[in-house]
Amino acid sequence: MQPQVVLVSNRTRRCAVWCQRAGGPEEPVLWDYHVILISRASVGWQVWDMDTLLGFPEPFDSYATSSFRPVEAEWAAEFRLLTAKQYIDGFSSDRTHMRNAQGEWIVTPPPWPAIYNGAFGNLMRLTDFSIPEPGEVLNLDQFRRRFGVVL
Repeated sequence: MQPQVVLVSNRTRRCAVWCQRAGGPEEPVLWDYHVILISRASVGWQVWDMDTLLGFPEPFDSYATSSFRPVEAEWAAEFRLLTAKQYIDGFSSDRTHMRNAQGEWIVTPPPWPAIYNGAFGNLMRLTDFSIPEPGEVLNLDQFRRRFGVVL
């Protein structure tokens, strides 16, 4: 299987993720969405998360267990898997979701350039997990089984 770009969110757009720089090891961050990369290595699946306090990369089993813990359904993470090619060819964000009605930043954007390919931004569609495509939407148990956590 080729590398997978994973959009982490849920239907309320408030999912709990632990071991993030913004929260710490014991305080979850409630992300509206988060993006990670999963790639295959000789030792198994590895997660590349720019915001984690864990390793970079981190073995999938450790990452999934530390970052996603049991929570009430409204905070539970869901996962949209896209191949790296699907993501690169199709993702576009002009960061308008980070601005208020007056056009001011709600939060300071990251220092790197937006991934904007000239097309209409589709981030909000990709994080709408009621829409089954593109890619595949998984719950936490399905996500763990897909990449190696034995339940």
